[in-house]
Amino acid sequence: MGSASPRDHLMKLLEPVVAAEGLDLEDVTVTQAGRRRLLRVVVDRDGGVSLDHVADVSQAVSAALDEDDAMGAAPYTLEVSSPGVDRPLTEPRHWRRAAGRLVKAELRDGGVIEGRVLSADDTGVDLDVAGAARRLDYQDLTRGRVQVEFRRIDDDVDGDEG
Repeated sequence: MGSASPRDHLMKLLEPVVAAEGLDLEDVTVTQAGRRRLLRVVVDRDGGVSLDHVADVSQAVSAALDEDDAMGAAPYTLEVSSPGVDRPLTEPRHWRRAAGRLVKAELRDGGVIEGRVLSADDTGVDLDVAGAARRLDYQDLTRGRVQVEFRRIDDDVDGDEG
């Protein structure tokens, strides 16, 4: 049973490649779509991921896979993406990246708390809950989710037409 799963192998192979581009490797999935396989590589970093990052990482990942032969000879499609807002916040870095955002956090005791992320470190997160700062340790949280906030249209208009 000593053999790693293909995903584990790909994670190990690609983590340093992605890190060299200044990004975190969040996930790797391989799905079969008809005769083709889709290899999905999810990357992220503080401040978000630009299309340039995605292009650079795609090239680096593609080169690494060609050298390693991890995907074998059969054709596959490589897709590099960054997690959207609906990714659950499960790691300290996820919480750190959500600074300033409104989040809903599920607690181990079954409760739910909603607040704005003030800051996050390796042990927990500080939320502004209805104007009061509240510290939550990660061990008390199961996960969090960034809440989509809709602004009123007139907030986005610059007052300088004409």
